Amino acid sequence: MPPKNSPPKKASRKTKEILSYNPATGELLGRVPEDDLSLLGEKFAKAREAQKKWAALSFKARAKYLYRMRDYLIEHAEEIAELIHKENGKTRMDALATEVIPAALAASWYAKNAEKVLKPQKLKTSSILFLNKKSEIHRVPYGIIGIISPWNYPLSIPFGEICMALMAGNAVMLKVSNECILVGKEIEKIINSAELPEGLFNHVVGSGSDVAKAFFEHKIDKIFFTGSVTTGKRLMAQAAQTLTPLSLELGGKDPMIVLPDADLERATNAALWAGLQNAGQSCGAVERIYVHEKIYDEFVKLLSLKVRHLRMGYDLDYETDLGSLTTMEQLKIVQQQVKNALRQGAKVAAQCEINKSTSKKGFFYPATVLLNVNHQMAIMREETFGPVLPIMKFHNLDEAIQLANDSSMGLTSSIFTRDLELAKRIALRLETGVTTINDHLYTHGLSETPWGGFKESGIGRTHSALGLEEMTQCKLINYDLLNPRRNMWWYPFSKKTYEAHLAALRFLYPRNILEWFYSIRKLVPYMLGKMFTPFIPKNHLRHGK
Repeated sequence: MPPKNSPPKKASRKTKEILSYNPATGELLGRVPEDDLSLLGEKFAKAREAQKKWAALSFKARAKYLYRMRDYLIEHAEEIAELIHKENGKTRMDALATEVIPAALAASWYAKNAEKVLKPQKLKTSSILFLNKKSEIHRVPYGIIGIISPWNYPLSIPFGEICMALMAGNAVMLKVSNECILVGKEIEKIINSAELPEGLFNHVVGSGSDVAKAFFEHKIDKIFFTGSVTTGKRLMAQAAQTLTPLSLELGGKDPMIVLPDADLERATNAALWAGLQNAGQSCGAVERIYVHEKIYDEFVKLLSLKVRHLRMGYDLDYETDLGSLTTMEQLKIVQQQVKNALRQGAKVAAQCEINKSTSKKGFFYPATVLLNVNHQMAIMREETFGPVLPIMKFHNLDEAIQLANDSSMGLTSSIFTRDLELAKRIALRLETGVTTINDHLYTHGLSETPWGGFKESGIGRTHSALGLEEMTQCKLINYDLLNPRRNMWWYPFSKKTYEAHLAALRFLYPRNILEWFYSIRKLVPYMLGKMFTPFIPKNHLRHGK
């Protein structure tokens, strides 16, 4: 348990500073002054000017800036991972593998693929009636993108979205969680290493509610938010006042289904990592495990053995599997959910030990396997966001799918079986935005795969081509190959106009060959006459030849 005198991270209103503490030790890491939000209008004005020039650059020109950011990440990988380790509480391994490396991969992928995804697209003509009409879809930037990011992945989540926004031709206003404000300052260094045009990128420091309000007041063009369902709904209500577009990723209660033929060694290893890495503080983490009755006992025995051997602590020369939770508030949520589940009949099957040198420091909670759980318990309904693996037994496939879908959230899910075709069929029945087969969680690190969920897990997608498209608005440009004087449906109208349009319908969908020939005889002369004859009204009785 953390000491009572270990202060939570909070803004000091007297000094207008954000204080950053190490959640594993309580050590004060630094202070960051809050921005004067009354000056934000000036930053928005500069950002709009910079964005216009930036959008005029080619994709290749924009990509050069992202490659510079990637090179900075590579050169400073260890010091960035160390900062994340200290400020977030996750292990150095987690910081490197799930933050720094995905950030470098993101810079490369978006720099390389944005042009291919966002280039103009010519549409095929849908009907011979419109053979003269051509259409193109263009993706145009929104203008200024607001990114409001969480504390659980303080680098990889916002940085990937920054890359998407920039490559799509936008300016960026970034608001990181105050829990990891020093990582936000490090993102500034990464961006500044590319020497972007002045005003194009801005990191805004302040309280989340105040900054979000200021974003709306200054007519931000779109916001990408990652965080809780409650905050997402509140943002949506604010956005409704100005019809500001939002992309929301709001967390999950993600199920893992283990079928009788599953490779239990792989399944338990996956549950262990995907459920417990970052101390379980992943929106796509395994939070519910459903195991077929035939292999339930064996699965529980094997997973419990592995959990007991996990090493939890801080600064143990890299020989650490799990770090601390990031906030006191999150620790309390985990403690309360487990406590309530035990009162309702749940049983702890296994827990890891917290290293003695860190057991009295920081926000640590032991990795825990829970049995005898059910869907009346909060631990199976509400997002835990901690190192807890609750397991339920199921009897048949339909029951497993029903249990997996029995949630207000639907971010990710996983299926473990040797039958790939069966797994694909099950995946289509699961109400989640992502389903992985014989794996879990890792697709967040693949830039080419979309990330987002169903139900209360959010709206829209980030990452991949879909994420790039979310950073733009769709604009259709339509034009004629030839420019006739009139389209056949233009004024003036007459009985001939009506008959010609009826002939057009029967030309497209004739009931017999004679009707098709008859339609051509009626349609072609009318179209030629309409296209090449000027409309010169003589009187109201003679309109519409």
